[in-house]
Amino acid sequence: MADSSLRVESSLLNNSSSFLRKVSLTAIQLINWREPKQSAAVFGLSLTVLISVASLSVISVVSYLLLACLCVTITFRIYKSVIQAIQKSDEGHPFGFLLEKDISISPEAVRELGDQCLIHLNHFTTRTRRLLLVEDLVDSLKVSVVL
Repeated sequence: MADSSLRVESSLLNNSSSFLRKVSLTAIQLINWREPKQSAAVFGLSLTVLISVASLSVISVVSYLLLACLCVTITFRIYKSVIQAIQKSDEGHPFGFLLEKDISISPEAVRELGDQCLIHLNHFTTRTRRLLLVEDLVDSLKVSVVL
């Protein structure tokens, strides 16, 4: 059982693009706390969002997060504009480098992501069929205990 999941995991890593590898390596670094400040920030924010979703609706949580982000960016933009006016410098828009970045998604990336989702979906359906139709009695009993 563990051997088959290890084979699927290794085949996913071999078939994934460089972007997916980079994302998975970053996730592994966060989970293993290789950079404690980043891991603490990510997991603290995740915990805050989960607690918020537990007590508020998802729409409220998303709207409050977007509103907080907007307040921070507007405040920073006004601050930089005031500093530029006082110093009489011409630095331009503080988020100009982000506005100039191309954030469009290529069709190849969508196809690769779709292929990865298809592999996971097929693995999930075959494993679910095997467990629900009692191919291995012990594994099916374990699932029934968990349920």
